[in-house]
Amino acid sequence: MNALARPAVLCLLALAVPTAAQHASDPLTATGRDPALTLYNGGYAVVRETLDLELAAGEQHVTVTGATSSLEADSVMLRDPTGARTLAVLEQGYRNDPVSQERLLALYEGETIRFLVDGPDGPRHVSGRIVRSGYGRPTYAPGRVYTPATSPVIEVDGELRFQLPGLPLFPALADDTVLEPTLSWVLATDVAGPVSAELAYISGGFGWDADYNAVSDDGADTLDLTGWVTMSNASGKTFREATVKLMAGDVAKLRRQVSSARASSAGMYIAPSDARQMTERTFDEFHLYTVMRPVTLRDAESKQVEMVRAAGVPVTRHYVYDGAAPSGRPGEDTWWAQDRRTVQDFGAEGHRKVWVFREFRNEEESGLGVPLPAGRIRFYTRDTDGRLEFTGEADIDHTPRDETIRAYTGNAFDVVGDRVRTDFTTDRRSWAEERFVITLRNHRDDAVTVAVREHMYRWTQWEVLESSHPYRKDDSRSITFDVDVAADGETVVEYLVRYTW
Repeated sequence: MNALARPAVLCLLALAVPTAAQHASDPLTATGRDPALTLYNGGYAVVRETLDLELAAGEQHVTVTGATSSLEADSVMLRDPTGARTLAVLEQGYRNDPVSQERLLALYEGETIRFLVDGPDGPRHVSGRIVRSGYGRPTYAPGRVYTPATSPVIEVDGELRFQLPGLPLFPALADDTVLEPTLSWVLATDVAGPVSAELAYISGGFGWDADYNAVSDDGADTLDLTGWVTMSNASGKTFREATVKLMAGDVAKLRRQVSSARASSAGMYIAPSDARQMTERTFDEFHLYTVMRPVTLRDAESKQVEMVRAAGVPVTRHYVYDGAAPSGRPGEDTWWAQDRRTVQDFGAEGHRKVWVFREFRNEEESGLGVPLPAGRIRFYTRDTDGRLEFTGEADIDHTPRDETIRAYTGNAFDVVGDRVRTDFTTDRRSWAEERFVITLRNHRDDAVTVAVREHMYRWTQWEVLESSHPYRKDDSRSITFDVDVAADGETVVEYLVRYTW
C-alpha cells in the first residue's frame, strides 16, 4: 500500500526522504487561522487551526509558521475535515530557535564581523572573529529547553575577549534561521487543488484554574457564590479571537519536560453579571466548558471569565475538635495508621485548636447544581458598615452536582479544646487500656455544637468500654462525639477504650 492509499491522516517520521530536486523547490508557506484551544488543568492545551493550502498531487514541501514554542512535535495531526483527500506527512521538522543575537552569533561562529563600539569620540567599528558564541543550543525536547549558555569568546586584534566588544552587526540572516517556531513538512496528497486543512497538536505553556468567591453577612445562613475561570498562556504565541474550551477532570497524561515559563496577569476580562459566559456538558468521563464568546489570549497573559453565579445558597458552619492531630490542621490524619501498641506516650499530647468548616450543597435547590471544577474558594463576610472582610480560603476538588462542598476556613477564636490522657495500662503482650478527658469551652454569646473526633490509633481491635456521651463510628479506626456546648459554657467528654491483639 503506497503512502497516498493509507487511511491515516498523519504519518510522522515515516521518512520517505524526498529527492534533491524536491528539496530545492521553494516550500509552500502557510499560517494558521481560526484558532481553537482546549485547555487542561495539567498545564497544556490542544491547539487547532485551519491551514489554507494550494497543493499539487504528490509530494511537496510545506512550511507552517506561528507554532507555539512548547509544541509536542509527535502530537501533530493534519487532516482534510471534508474527507475529500488524503494528507500524509512523510517527514516533519520542528524549529524552535527563532533568530536572536545569541543565535546569530552561533551561526556566524568562526567568521569575522563588525561590532559597533561607543567611545569618547563617538561610535566606531571594531572587527572581531567569533571564536565561541556562548549560545546554549536547544536540547531535543518539547518546549524552550536549552543547555546552559557560556560566555562568548571574541578575537580582536589577536587578543581573546570573554565578552562582546560592542553591538554585533551581522551581514544578513543566514539561510537556516527562522523568525518564529516553525513546522516543516514533506507533505503528500492524492488530489491537487485548494484545501482548508485542520492542524491540531498538543502544546505546553497553557493552564486554567477555577476560583470561587463566597460572600455572606455576619451570622447569616446563606451565601452568594461567584465562580471565575482564569486562563493563562505562556506558550510563546498569541491567539486572537480564539474559540476556547476548558476540560475539567483528571485526564491522564505522561509528564514531559516543558517550558517553565509562567503567564503573568497582563489583562483581565470581567464578565457582566447578567450575561451567560460559559456552557457546560458531560464529555467522555470529564466535563467540558465552552466560553461563549471568542477570546484573545496573548502570550504571557491571563484572562478571567465568569463561570457560575448563585445567590442565597444555604450554608452551615461546623466546629471540629481533633485534639490528637499533631499538626493541628485537618487533612493530615494518616499519622495514626501505624502500629502503636507499645508506644506508651504516643497520643498523650494534643493541641487546643477547634477547626471551622463551611458546608453547602452543590444542588439546584441551592441555586447551583452544575459540576464545579477543582479550585480555590475564598470566603468573605460583610461587616455592619457594608464592607467585605476576608474570612478564610480552601481548595476544593472537582465537585459533581448534588454533592457537598466542605471547606476548612480556619480555627475558632472563642471555642477551644483540651485533650488529656488520664490513665494508661497494658500487659504489652495482649491488651492495653487508656482513658481520655476532653474539655470544650465556648466563650461565644451563643451555643455551639462541636464534633469531637477521636482515633483508635493503637490497634485494629478495640472497644469503647465507657463513654460520657454517645458517639458514632466513622470508620474502623475513628469515632466522633457530637457535643453541645452552651454559650459561655463548658462541656467535658470522657471515654475509656480497650485494645486487644
